Amino acid sequence: MKLDLAKSDRHYYDATREPELRTFDAYGYLTVTGFGAPGGERYTEAVQTLYRTAYGAKKIAKADGEDFVVPKLEGQWWVNSDEPPLSVPREQWQWKLMIRMPEVVTAEMVSGATFERLTEGEAIQVMHIGPYATEPETLARMEAFMTAEGLLMNGRHHEIYLSDPRKVPGANTRTILRHPVRRA
Repeated sequence: MKLDLAKSDRHYYDATREPELRTFDAYGYLTVTGFGAPGGERYTEAVQTLYRTAYGAKKIAKADGEDFVVPKLEGQWWVNSDEPPLSVPREQWQWKLMIRMPEVVTAEMVSGATFERLTEGEAIQVMHIGPYATEPETLARMEAFMTAEGLLMNGRHHEIYLSDPRKVPGANTRTILRHPVRRA
């Protein structure tokens, strides 16, 4: 039987439409870091590299009797500027694309991407439904929640892409948005 993290770890892969505070432990990820617009050439190459690496690790794990479903694409996003992130041209956005790996995957099984263990700790998480262009509305709700709860950003903006934008119309696209936080 294949391990499917999206089904076995609902805490990580499920979110409500309203922001809520959750705590996340350390998880292993395949990662590729770069910069540029989402969907641009660098971004597309990084996604292809990640999936190629993930399926390579899956093949090794399956041969050892530990098969799994390759999890969803994720990304951390930031800018190297004091400007509000959404005012910075997309070509200057920084990103770390990621695919979470089950515990059976080790760094020795990975070729083509970096294997990292990342811990976010406390974070605000919310489900965004709709096109990526409407994410600022959901981000504003997250900011309001942070202010009301006396929280500050404590890491990079994180997205988990539950829908494949090539197959799901923009209005139905589901993306988990997450902000690591700390008490003010």
